[in-house]
Parts: sequence; structure tokens; C-alpha cells
Amino acid sequence: MSYANHMPTLTSTAELASLLRVSVMRLSRRLRAERPDVGLSLTQIATLGTIDRHGPLTPGEIADHEKVQPPSMTRILAGLEERGLIVRTPHASDGRQYLVSLAPQGRSLLRDDRRQREAWLARRLAELTPEERELLRAVAPIIDRITRT
Repeated sequence: MSYANHMPTLTSTAELASLLRVSVMRLSRRLRAERPDVGLSLTQIATLGTIDRHGPLTPGEIADHEKVQPPSMTRILAGLEERGLIVRTPHASDGRQYLVSLAPQGRSLLRDDRRQREAWLARRLAELTPEERELLRAVAPIIDRITRT
């Protein structure tokens, strides 16, 4: 029976949800374990990643992306600035605001972090059959769509 003719049941959907949740959690946990120890919290690294993807941003915009309160983001940014990982520049149109961007050291830290985790994942993917890798390639955009809020 083709999938188009098969309506998923609540049980099969719940089972799939459970399988995916466990698999994604294990992969996430393993990727975190592959991070180089740079003395930063996951929140600090995630903040650097947000700035890298969307910056330069105001602290409020970063807080929105990271789903934290502005006072918490102020503390996170202070720690990153103290370590020389970010730089603040005046906002071009709002003198009360400033923009946060990555310092060269922050960009380098992120690049090394990503490189190490991607190298581990590439080694694991190389152990799969070509068919398994193609299946994962097809599924990746679907998982990405599920995670968008």
C-alpha cells in the first residue's frame, strides 16, 4: 500500500514522534559532546551563532532570537565581550542602542566548534550506505521545516 493511500493513525504518528524525539535528542547530545572545551556555556555559544547568522543585532533582537529576557542577554553579552568574542558599535539611527557583531576571535571560535562537530558527523555518515545517506539528505529539509517556529 502506498503512503498516499494510507492515512496515518494517531498511534503511528505518536510512535513516529517518539522515535524521532529520542533519535534527535541522542544526536544532539552526541554533537554537544563533540564540542571543543572553550569554557563557554551552551547559551553563550548559541548567542554567538545567532549573531553570526543574523548580526549585527541589538541586544533586544538577540534576546528575541534566543528566547531569553533582555536582562539575561545583557549578562550573556557582557561575558562574551569580556572574552573579546563580540564587539559593540553605535546604532546608526538610534543613539540609545548599539549593535553587536562577532569579533574575529568569536568568529574563529565558532568556526572551530562547527568544524569539529561536523567532522565527527561526517565520519559517522561515511559509515552508512550510499542509500542511507541519500535518505538522510531527503529527510533533512523535512526535519528543518518541523523545527521552524
